[in-house]
This record gives sequence, C-alpha cells and structure tokens, in this order.
Amino acid sequence: MSRIYLDHNATSPLRPEAREAMSRALETTAGNPSSLHAWGRAARLLVESSRQEVARLVGSLPEEIVLTSGGTESNNLSVYGAAGRPAAAAGRVVTSAIEHPSVLGPMEDLEHCGIEVARVRPTRDGVVEAEAILESAGGHAAFVSLMLANNEVGTLQPVAQVGRELRRRGILFHCDASQAAGKVPIDVRELCCDLMTIAGHKFGAPQGVGALYVRRGLALRPHLRGGGQELNRRPGTENVAAIAGFGAAAAAAARDIGDGARRQADLRDRLEDEVLRRLPGTRVNGRTAPRVPNTSSLAIEEVSGESLVIALDLEGIAVSAGSACSAGTIRKSHVLEAMGLERESGTSIRVSLGPSTTREEVETFVETLERVVDRARSVAARLTARGGA
Repeated sequence: MSRIYLDHNATSPLRPEAREAMSRALETTAGNPSSLHAWGRAARLLVESSRQEVARLVGSLPEEIVLTSGGTESNNLSVYGAAGRPAAAAGRVVTSAIEHPSVLGPMEDLEHCGIEVARVRPTRDGVVEAEAILESAGGHAAFVSLMLANNEVGTLQPVAQVGRELRRRGILFHCDASQAAGKVPIDVRELCCDLMTIAGHKFGAPQGVGALYVRRGLALRPHLRGGGQELNRRPGTENVAAIAGFGAAAAAAARDIGDGARRQADLRDRLEDEVLRRLPGTRVNGRTAPRVPNTSSLAIEEVSGESLVIALDLEGIAVSAGSACSAGTIRKSHVLEAMGLERESGTSIRVSLGPSTTREEVETFVETLERVVDRARSVAARLTARGGA
C-alpha cells in the first residue's frame, strides 16, 4: 500500500538536508562543544553555524537564540522564566484560550501560585482580536503570551499589532511560533516580541530540538540548573547532531519559504474546494481568517473525527483529529470549543500539508475521504433506521 502523509503539523518528516547534516556530524564530530581541545572546538563551530541559520530564519541575532529540546521546553522556559521576574507577582498574566498545552499548562501553575491569569477567547473564525488582548493586559500586566499560528486550524494571530502596543506599554511579550516558523516569513523585530518559541520538527528538523529567541538584554530566569551553556539560560551538553540537522532544516526552509508556501496554499485551497463540493454539510474551520498555507481543519457532519482518522489510516492516509490526542485517548478540541464550535469539535479532522505533498496525493485524499464518509454515513443511516423500526 502506498501511504500518504498529511500530518505535518504533528511532525514534518526529516528534510534530506537535515539528514545529511546529521550524518556528517555523527561521523566527524566527537567532541563536547564546551571543551577547549580541537574536537570540542569543531563541535562548537557546528553548533554556532547552526545557530546562525536559525537566527537568519526569524531575523534575529545569533546570540539571541537559545537552543532547547523543542517547542514545549521553549514555551515552559518563557512562562516560568517570565514568572520569575519581580514584576510577575504584581501584575496579571494574559494569554489566549487557544494556546498549546505547553503554554496553558504552565499558566495553570502560575494561578496555583497566586498569579492572576486571563485567557482571551477568539472569534468564531479562530482569531484572537488584538483589541481584546490589549484590553485584558491594560497598562500593568506582567506578561502576555500569544501564538503566531494556531496548531489546529492554522489561523494567524495579530502578533505584530499586539507586540507594538505592548512594547510601548513596557509589557513583556512571548510569541509561540512553533507552527509558523519555516512556513511563513518571520522577523522578530517586526513582531516586537521579547521571547519567541521555535520547534524544529515542524519544518523538517529532527524531533527533540528547538529554540527560544530571547531579545538581547532581557534577563530570563532558567528553570534548569547545571553548567553555563546557552549563556546560563539552558544548561546541559548540546545535542550536536540534532542541532546540525536543525540548522540545515532552517536554511532549507528559509530558501523555500516563498515558492513552497504558495504551492502548499494552492494545494490546500484545491483540497478544500473539492471536499466542500463533494461532501455536503462540511465546514472548513477558520477559512475566512488568514492562515498558514498548509493547514485545513475540516468539520464533516454526521461522522466523528476519531473514526475518520482511523478509517483513513486503514486506507493508508495519515491525518489527525481536530481534538487533541494524549496517551491513546481522545479529548474534545479546546481550540474549537473556544471558537464556539462545540459540535464541530467532535467531527473535525486536521489535514496539514508539507514540502513533499503532491497534487496527486491531495486528489487521492479527497477521493478516499469521500468514499470513507459516504460509507460511514450509510452505516449510521442504517443503524438509525433499525433503531426506529
């Protein structure tokens, strides 16, 4: 069976450039980057050249990039690090109701410590309005965290507008760009954020490596203690091979971001148009809002998202449920519920394309989805008729 992978928002397969860079690093780089000898210096050179590529991808200085294990660690470091600042105890913290659990979870911890946390809900199209965030922040908030692109519906948030005003007010601002970096152009200066999360495996780097942009001059309390790596912000011996793959993937993503984004947006639009034409009662969640080019959230009447994911997998196609999966269980999507789409939260699937996705794969997906949905609806209709007999 030829398999089709349409779950790039969960993780995007390793780019060839990243695989090659990792292989070279594993074969030729044996030293600890903190060591002074030649082996250590070679490893340090590789780490720093990769850091430069990541910085170039988001428009920052290399020394503003803190290398981490991925998006979850970067988000935790941002929230807990900001909470450790003296101003945090005196002011509220503001975020949105559609953030990733690696932001929302630490926010709950802050509440348990007595810090007030406000969660701003989005509109029905999945956008958190800038005015709502700024009104909630007021002039005395200690910290604001807002994602750049939502991981479930792909909607882009007004980060630059929020960032400019928060900078004027002197309020610390974190942006989770895990689902945007490598997919849309990013310039941290234009976004006016003080902290920004980057997840490498979302754009073809290996899993287990990411970064946190920390604006130059910003003091951030680390939540790990150990050596002095990463300017004392993230101790621990660096994973040189993974970092090499991260840098190579960042360089490839930066090179392809224009043409690649346009190609994926065209494929996504074709996919959505065909699904809406073939399957009456289908809704594209967040379609009226600006989105990253690769993401489509489809709510299909009368069929559960979980059953569609399983049925499509049996047909050789990988997508994910609109709800979040954790340890083999399915929960309703907090994102769709926050958007006011409670019914859709149980019937939605997320289709996320990548650099390797072809038009033929999209066409096969649409045809297979139509067949699977028709079969599921037919079974449901027979069961309903039998129950009413």
